[in-house]
Amino acid sequence: MSEQITPEQQAQVNSEWVRSQFQKANQYLAEKGILPDNVAVSESRYLTPLMAVWKITAQDRKQYWVISGDLPTDHLPLSAAKDAREAVRAFSLNWQMKAEQVMNSGSIDKTKADFANLLVNRAHGLYDLFEKEELWNSSN
Repeated sequence: MSEQITPEQQAQVNSEWVRSQFQKANQYLAEKGILPDNVAVSESRYLTPLMAVWKITAQDRKQYWVISGDLPTDHLPLSAAKDAREAVRAFSLNWQMKAEQVMNSGSIDKTKADFANLLVNRAHGLYDLFEKEELWNSSN
């Protein structure tokens, strides 16, 4: 007999996941030489356990959209999208272009091909999420 998870336990799991994705996003930016300063929580969105989209301001006052979750962590300048939903679409389109560049770059080894396929797969998944009105109508 399996145990039922209570709403309180699920909220705790979700909270821990969101916190870990925020840490992942900050670490990713730091590795890119971007020092995060703060996050606009009200404009960020997450869909546990698939993805989180963060609006982050760096210490140099530049702003970025950062995506993390069950997909490659990546960032775009804030100017790429007006809100988190549009950022999801921008990441999707960007990843499709990156995958095409990888596949057209000449000699493709298995690692590059696998990465390009992962990008295409996740890009399609992101676009599906972008199109789901019910995910974006209410704040999460």
